[in-house]
Amino acid sequence: MAPPPAPGTLIHRHGLVTRVWHWINAVAIIILIGSGLGISNAHPRLYWGAYGANFDHAWLELPRFPAWLTIPASYNLAMSRRWHLFFALVLGFGLLAYMIASLFNRHFQRDLRIRRTELSRRHLWADFRAHLDFRFHAPEAPRDYNIFQKLSYVLVIFIALPLVILTGVALSPAMNAAWPWLLDLFAGRQSARSLHFIAMAVLAAFTVIHLVLVILAGAWNEVRSMITGRWRVPE
Repeated sequence: MAPPPAPGTLIHRHGLVTRVWHWINAVAIIILIGSGLGISNAHPRLYWGAYGANFDHAWLELPRFPAWLTIPASYNLAMSRRWHLFFALVLGFGLLAYMIASLFNRHFQRDLRIRRTELSRRHLWADFRAHLDFRFHAPEAPRDYNIFQKLSYVLVIFIALPLVILTGVALSPAMNAAWPWLLDLFAGRQSARSLHFIAMAVLAAFTVIHLVLVILAGAWNEVRSMITGRWRVPE
């Protein structure tokens, strides 16, 4: 077994496909969240089931989101829908291309495969303590993702993103005509809308936490690795 790279060494960490998808995905998600909040302002109430209107009981009543959070900044439902639809296509086809490429280049198997030992209580606690000490990489294998990175990436790539895409498709009247079973899958249009918002909230929370951890881990080193693929092993 080769010795681990010494601190300060530049190593290759992210492949081209991962880097390109990361930046396309980042732009798409930010615009989708902003335009989605603009759409939400038209009727900020969430329901379960097939129907929901002003006088029906809502399980959640959302606030009216401020202009600096929405796209466009001034309330314009038609424009928000146009931005949302275009970047939904970018998100969906981008995820599909990334998944196909990652199966061929073995990125999923090599970097995101979760081993049984990583889920042991001892291993989880050790990784949690390391995070509290701002140690995000194991000295013996600094290139590898830790278990919390793997779990969060699996949640986003295989659950949250497919859910937000499928529920978004279910909300489209045109797609309802082509695939009427989608609404049945989510137990009605309003349930699909609620699940769409929940998945969006998960992605928004992941984005915020991800940015905070990038800053704590060394922003320039992490951003450079997502631009050039080269990452410097930390002290």
